[in-house]
Amino acid sequence: MLRFETAGESHGECLVATLTGLPAGIPVSIDAVNHELWRRQQGYGRGGRMKIETDRAEIVAGVRHSKTIGSPIAIIIRNRDWENWTAALPVEDTEGAEDKRKPLTRPRPGHADLAGAIKYNFHDARYILERASARETTARVAIGALAKALLAEFGIEVRGHVIAVGEARLGRQASWEEIVALHQKPEVMLGCVDGEAEHRMKALVDEAYKSGDTVGGVFEIVAHNVPPGLGSHITWDTRLDGRLAQAIVSMQAVKGVEIGFAKEGAASFGSRVQDTIGYDRAERRFTRGANRAGGLEGGMTNGQDVLVRGMLKPISTLRRPLESVDLVTREPALAAYERSDVCVVPAAAVIGEAMVALVLAQAFLEKFGGDSLAETRRNFEGYQQQTRNF
Repeated sequence: MLRFETAGESHGECLVATLTGLPAGIPVSIDAVNHELWRRQQGYGRGGRMKIETDRAEIVAGVRHSKTIGSPIAIIIRNRDWENWTAALPVEDTEGAEDKRKPLTRPRPGHADLAGAIKYNFHDARYILERASARETTARVAIGALAKALLAEFGIEVRGHVIAVGEARLGRQASWEEIVALHQKPEVMLGCVDGEAEHRMKALVDEAYKSGDTVGGVFEIVAHNVPPGLGSHITWDTRLDGRLAQAIVSMQAVKGVEIGFAKEGAASFGSRVQDTIGYDRAERRFTRGANRAGGLEGGMTNGQDVLVRGMLKPISTLRRPLESVDLVTREPALAAYERSDVCVVPAAAVIGEAMVALVLAQAFLEKFGGDSLAETRRNFEGYQQQTRNF
């Protein structure tokens, strides 16, 4: 089974990611992994931390001669900001270290600070925020690039784009061709396929920046050329829509998920929501009248594009802090402020791509298996023949 884990603190020495279960023989490009990391750092509204870090992946296990070898893959991404935190967050305690700590005792509303401090019995939320920080997603993006490499061997692509920042929204469904063209641009503004909509989004980011506020939004992930039959209807935890939803909500600041056109469907009659079924005799394949289901029916992929949207709240660290209480004195206080972003929706789309790619890669390997790429390909091609003959 494909499995991954991440470790590391926001201002620690490095981030670490492990990925177990990829078949041997998958081509791996360090440049491709680093490009995904670069994409995560871009976007209008990012803060000062992105000016410090230049994320680069170091693959230290599981890949030799640019191909996976079937063993666990380990990746390290070093934090350049660590040099500013070596005295505050040492691994081993030393004499006088207490005076060099950078405690955070004024928890931020909406962040993990207070709940985590209570859970772990810390009166300093520093250790909570260091791990709860979205900096952790750098490691997810790195291993997500490897999941994308597996899927690409079978013609499956996963791409994301931004459909809303605050109240500014793309008022239509983007085509796959528009999304592909967006990813070919050398610069990233707000990751929207429509220039006019992006201009309105940028104005909202500017407004938030000037007022010391933050702004959230909605991103959409599209998985293209996904075969039917990934996932299962037979048990609750194998339903692929549920697994995708959990993966997206696991991202920091994401508070909601939509698969297909769920919100629209909830306000419509059934006759207007379901995707009608047809059959093309010349092509010998089933067709659908639309894709309101987002490529998933009964917990399984149905052969159409998989559409998953994440609703990202405004991030919790504000330059104009909200009311809070000091963890030590219990007195009213303004929430702590640490260097942060104003808008991270474009970055969230990149992270969302990684999470969707990882879940789809898991489901793909559950169905087709294989210890080597060649074995997986044989199994996949056999299934393709079966679907053609259906």
